[in-house]
Amino acid sequence: MLLAQAAEHVVNTSMELGGNAPFVVGPDADVDKAVAGAMHAKFRNGGQVCTAANRFYVHADAAEKFIPAFGAAVEALQVGNGFDEGTTIGPMITADAVQKIAALVDAALAAGARVAYRAEPSSEPGNFYPPTILVDIPADADILHSEIFGPVAPIVIWSNDDELVDLVNDSEYGLASYVYSRDLQWALKLAERIESGMVGVNVGLISDPAAPFGGVKQSGIGREGGREGLREFQEVRYFRVDWT
Repeated sequence: MLLAQAAEHVVNTSMELGGNAPFVVGPDADVDKAVAGAMHAKFRNGGQVCTAANRFYVHADAAEKFIPAFGAAVEALQVGNGFDEGTTIGPMITADAVQKIAALVDAALAAGARVAYRAEPSSEPGNFYPPTILVDIPADADILHSEIFGPVAPIVIWSNDDELVDLVNDSEYGLASYVYSRDLQWALKLAERIESGMVGVNVGLISDPAAPFGGVKQSGIGREGGREGLREFQEVRYFRVDWT
């Protein structure tokens, strides 16, 4: 709607919209580092971040170590309000947000997914949803194609690079992505194939005010941050002068 209104007046716009960030764990990834990165990328601000990892693609060779380690970290999270000592996951923004998250999880479970790990729910009233890891996700499940915007991590196992790229790019969004691997060359080549405005390689926090922040496809147009962010609000002028 904003783009349509801007077009009526020929106004330049920079739009930073939603995301559906994939988090890829390669076959040789440092599991401890990948888990630490996953916790930052998924659960920062309760998962209510546009760049939050939304769906996890774990190589079959790494799954046996990564998933239990990730699960243990998730189960250790403490859900509650910000006044409680030790709280690591706060409430969702609204009751509607909790209902949306629950609906996505319930639909996935009805389609054959299962809860592998889950933190203890809050005993207090409020808009809380317990951090949850889902496995055995059907490829067409809405939870893999919608922005969850909450503390739920659906995990898909993969083994073929080309199939992985197809899965990762099977989204109308393209804001942020994450890749973990000890093989930097492989990780960078994969990053080049991912349809995403930003890719974090072996890092779980991707934002930097000195870098161009933004996405492709339905994740927006234009960039914030860095020189590119300044250029979004500048008009290029051209003077041609005859000096004779």
